[in-house]
Formats: sequence, C-alpha cells, structure tokens
Amino acid sequence: MIVRGSLAADRDAVRAIHEAAFGHGVAVDESVPEAVLFDALLDDGDTIEALCFTAEADGRPVGHVVCSTATVDALEVVALGPIGVDPRMQGNGIGSSLVHAVLAAADELDFPLVALLGSTAYYARFGFVPGSGLVIEAPDPEWGDYFQVRPLSGYDPEVRGRFNYAPAFALVS
Repeated sequence: MIVRGSLAADRDAVRAIHEAAFGHGVAVDESVPEAVLFDALLDDGDTIEALCFTAEADGRPVGHVVCSTATVDALEVVALGPIGVDPRMQGNGIGSSLVHAVLAAADELDFPLVALLGSTAYYARFGFVPGSGLVIEAPDPEWGDYFQVRPLSGYDPEVRGRFNYAPAFALVS
C-alpha cells in the first residue's frame, strides 16, 4: 500500500470508496452524505489539494482523505474529512496512514491546526483533543467532544473562537 497525492482521475473510485465506507444503513434511493460532501468540496474548489491523499493497493485506490479550507475566526485552518477506507481493506492501517500524511503535510505547510468530527477513541492516538479544551467552538455545540482539534507546530494558544467549515458542509449538517 502506498499513500500518494490525490489525482483528478481518482474521483470516481474515491467517491465509490466513500459510498461503500459510509453507505451502511443508507437507503438505496438516498445519497451517502460523505460522498455528497466529497463531491461538493471538489466542485466548490474548497479542497486543499496538497492535503488530499489517496491510499493505493495493487494499483487501485483503497482509501482517501480530503481536507478543506476552514477558519477559526479569521485564521485559516484545516478541516479533515471525509476520510474513508474500502470496507474490505479496513483494519490494515490505511486510515492511520492517511491521517499521518495529512498531519505531516499540514505541519509542513505551516497550518496551525487540523480539526475534524469523529471518534474520540480513534483520533486521540493522533493527538486530537476536544476543541472545547482549546477554546475552539464547534459549529454545532451538540457535537461535544466529537469535534476535535490537533494543534500543529505553528499553533498559537491565543487562537480561539468559532470553527467555520467550508460552505459545502451545510449540505450534510
């Protein structure tokens, strides 16, 4: 398995990964929200190309992460997600490899922090902490500790305020 920058040619395969990874329990005639979000972020131009990665095994995409522009007040930060792995390949470290790739690249690009909405048990291993602990407010207070932030080398503890996702996130909230 390799992790590489995402390519425009990956789009259909990546969308299928997000549909498979998140489609459990979604009615056949309904859209998978994470796939809708993926498409909207690309269509709107809100992705951070240098922070979008595809995991490939045997010459085909098996995992993907997209990062998009976000802000804490006026400061530009990174929103991680959706991140998905082909269900047949889950449990092999692909998701972890994608998260590590994002964090290293975002740090190299001098972003102060990366934020996401996800499992506290899973993402704590990468240094994510509840946003409230850093006085960074989730867009929806009901998210509680599931809204998490990973400070990077350029993080300044004075960064505080409301986290704002790219407009495409309104489609799935």
